[in-house]
Amino acid sequence: MRIIPDVSPKVFSFSAVIVGYLLIDDTTANEQNALGNWLMLTAQVLCTNAYYKQVQAERAQGTSNATTPTPSETVAMLQKMVQAMQHEIDEIKKSL
Repeated sequence: MRIIPDVSPKVFSFSAVIVGYLLIDDTTANEQNALGNWLMLTAQVLCTNAYYKQVQAERAQGTSNATTPTPSETVAMLQKMVQAMQHEIDEIKKSL
């Protein structure tokens, strides 16, 4: 199934801008927020799946250039994730 059109990257990106503007006309701010979050989650699922396919292909070729993070790098990355999640939780609490 081929759903991505064969157009230039600029045209492809601009089409997203047009669709975004079309979607804001008949929706409330809460509806826009819900739809925007749903679209971002959909995009994250696609990006995560595509990246993992790249990792699998790289591993199959045996040409991994990735380095294993040190324990301190892992802790720092997890702390950033926790901070980002706490920020999102706080924003949700504010809107209640």
